[in-house]
Amino acid sequence: QVQLVESGGGLVQAGGSLRLSCAGSGRTFSSYPMGWFRQAPGKEREFVAAISWSGGSTFYADSVKGRFTISRDNAENTVYLQMNSLKPEDTAVYYCNAKVLGGQAFGSWGQGTQVTVSS
Repeated sequence: QVQLVESGGGLVQAGGSLRLSCAGSGRTFSSYPMGWFRQAPGKEREFVAAISWSGGSTFYADSVKGRFTISRDNAENTVYLQMNSLKPEDTAVYYCNAKVLGGQAFGSWGQGTQVTVSS
């Protein structure tokens, strides 16, 4: 079982940028596609982005395509989410997941990191 810790959230103005990190420990980090999800107040958790085990393939929700970039460093056991051109509707708690297939989460969750975008 892998343990995940997200960091990098905060308060930013619309149009700004943040870089989230998800550090993993435990089993071999690079075994599965990993991904980011988010949950806004009163809403269900939704898929944001995923990356293949090698980092060669990435997938994005339509709402973030062209603005967010997911990457991973298996040597450092870390997955990143670079978020640019942030909008107020990006405000949510962001979670990473250790096993993402078809936009669905099947693995361990981190504790989440809050992202707040002010207008």
